[in-house]
Formats: sequence, structure tokens, C-alpha cells
Amino acid sequence: MIEIANYERAEAYLLGTIDEVVSRRTSYKLDRMRAFLRELGDPHLTYPTLHVGGTSGKGSTSTMIAAALQAAGKRTGLHTKPHLHFMTERARINGHPIARERFAAMLNRMMPAIERTTPAYGRPTYYETLLALAFVYFAEEHVDAAVIEVGLGGRLDGTNVLQPVVAAITSVGYDHTDVLGNTIEEIALEKAGIAKRGVPLVVAAVPPAARTVIERYAAEVGAPIVFVADVVHIEVRHGDDPRSQVLAVATARETYVVRLPVLGIFQRANVGTAVAVLERLNDELRPARDALVRGLEELSIPGRMELFSGNPTVIFDIAHNAEKAEALVTSLRERFPGRRIHYVVAIGETKDARQILEILAAMPSTFTFTSFAAAGHKAILPSRLATIAESFGCWGRAIADPVEALTVARRAAAVDDVVVVTGSTFVVASLREWYTPSAV
Repeated sequence: MIEIANYERAEAYLLGTIDEVVSRRTSYKLDRMRAFLRELGDPHLTYPTLHVGGTSGKGSTSTMIAAALQAAGKRTGLHTKPHLHFMTERARINGHPIARERFAAMLNRMMPAIERTTPAYGRPTYYETLLALAFVYFAEEHVDAAVIEVGLGGRLDGTNVLQPVVAAITSVGYDHTDVLGNTIEEIALEKAGIAKRGVPLVVAAVPPAARTVIERYAAEVGAPIVFVADVVHIEVRHGDDPRSQVLAVATARETYVVRLPVLGIFQRANVGTAVAVLERLNDELRPARDALVRGLEELSIPGRMELFSGNPTVIFDIAHNAEKAEALVTSLRERFPGRRIHYVVAIGETKDARQILEILAAMPSTFTFTSFAAAGHKAILPSRLATIAESFGCWGRAIADPVEALTVARRAAAVDDVVVVTGSTFVVASLREWYTPSAV
């Protein structure tokens, strides 16, 4: 049996499981996850959980919900993916990642369960192992509640072993079509799969075709459905801080006036979804108004329309699909009207690069195309991105090294311009760590 002596060994073991998955195209189903968790004592069933899915916005919404619960004095677990810098970020309690030493020790204790699961079901994947570790950690630390983000889809995602107290779908759009389907209806059905009998299902703004599918599925399983637009009204108010936005979030229960310390029009919809979810908790878990506001005002979401002031301003935003690219461009237009954008872009090979680039190019901009290095993931060559951009009349330079690419883009930008690093979690993570190491 493999011995996990320290964090470095833990990281090496888990990265090795990514290679296994890529080579044998591990099936997308739940039987292995259920068996694995049985071997671990079903830790995910020992505390209340909130389950958040969607194409875009689910990570931010999960973080908002957790922040409000924490501000209300609840010991709150949070699992989101992918992590930005370190694997330990996938198991957080009250905003703090699990310590590296604890991470390694827990994975070592989980190895017998991994070995017992493997003969009948195959070795638990990278994602399944990290998710199970978070479940175990939250159980051992006796959290009052845990907020769990769906990894991929919903119906057959590893998180769909949960029996949550509330579930949510933040959006439905085209992404991971190789697994989830090629139509909005097919994708919506996968997202709707997290609905459970008797569990409120909170649904944000989704396309009409998706709404029909989700409503039908929720009715079939007996999940009471709530549409955010029917229960939450958001009014944008003017603030004096360029790094925040002031929102009045009104429901039948309360009006919450929040100075949200994260930018992006898309975060307004996420706040609405988070509030709708929180108001559907029971009296024991539901935060009071002041706690909810305080949690949102102390929010930190690295890599999502994250602004660093300077000459020029630099923004990091993980817009790796068309829906997120649209949200980014809309937010840039509102926040920086008339200012030129200098994009530093890397895109994974499974993404629709042409669609993303055409959306980004809709406002006055220049492009520097670059790459990233990540286990189990490949980037489209920068020269290929440049060729794609040229095919619709947009020129961009290709620089393979991300640090050099960002350096060149910043030098080319005027004082009032904005440099935006985007297109992939991996390029945002590596350049954010280089650009502002104190924030990591």
C-alpha cells in the first residue's frame, strides 16, 4: 500500500490519478463514489449540506453562502473546484484551507479505503478523492453545515451523493458538451439531477428551454422549486469605491443593503441566488440580516473579476466558456467605459476558443495569446489562438511564456488602459501568483 508521508507525496499521488483518468477515460457515474464513501463511513451524511450547481456562478455563489453562514457564527465547510493555487483549498472551514500536514495525514488514512474500493470499481479519481477528503475533514471537525459545489453537471457528479437541506442551480449554458450533451435541454437535465424529494431547489435565470426541463424534473422527483427572479429584487446603488458595488437585495422577508467587495455584473445574480438559498434554511441555520450582510461585505473570491489597482489596472478573471466571457465583457463595459482592454489569454484545448475570443473582441482591445502548464490539461498553442483570432479579423501576438506575455501586455498598455488575464483557471492561477505573491 502506498505510504503518504507528507504533502509533497500526497500531491504527487493525486496528480498521478489525473494521468490515470486521462488514459482510460474513467466513466462518469456514481457507483464508485458511493462505494468509496461507504468504506469511509459515509461522512457526508453527518452534517447539513447545501448543494450548488450550474454552468457558471456556482463557485462564487457557494462562497457567498458559506461567508454568510460563517458570519452568523456557524462553523462552515466549503468545497469548491477547481482550486486556484493549492489542493488544500478544496477543503476549507470558515475560509481557511486544511493544513498541509493534516491533508497528507488524512489522505494516508484514506488509503485502505481506496485500496478496498479499487478491485470492484476502479481506483477513485483525483476529483473523487479530493471530494471525499473534504467530506471526511468536515465530519472530523464537526462543522455546523457545509456548502458543496457541483464539479461537473449534477446528475452523475460525485457530489450527488448528498442529501442536502437546499440545492441551487445558478445557470445553464454550453460547457463540457462532450459529457453533458450538445443541447441546452440535455445540459439542463444533467443540472436538474441534483433535485431531491422535499428539498427546495433554487434556480437562477436560465434559458426558457432549460427552465421547462428543470421544472418538469423537479415535479417528477417532488422537489419544491423557487425561481430567484420571483423572490429576489436587486437594485444597484452608486458607491464611491471602484473596487466594490453597492446593492440593495430585497425579498419578502428582508432588504439587505450590501457593499459587495467583488466586481462583475454576474456577481449580482450570484448574490440573489445566495440570498434565496439562505432564506430557505431552517431557523437554526438561517443567518439574521446583519450577519448575512456582514458575511457578504467581508467576501473574498480570488480570480473572479479581481482588480489590482495600478498603472495600468490589472484584472484576473476565470472566463473559460462563452457564458463567462459574455459576463466579463459586460462587466468591463460597465466598470471601464471607453477604456482600452489588453487581454492576456490562454485557453484549454477542450474549450470553444473561437467563440470565447469573438466575445472578448467585441470591445476595443488587443490580445496577447499565451499558454499554461497543468497536469492532465493541455492548452491550445498560442500560435493557434492567434490564427483563430485572425480568421475573424482580430490580430494578436503569441508569447508562450505567461509571465513574459503579461509583462509585454502591461508595457504596451497606456496608464488608463486595463490589462485582463483570462481564458483559463490555470493561467489566472499562475500569473496571479507571480503578479501578487502576497495574495496567495
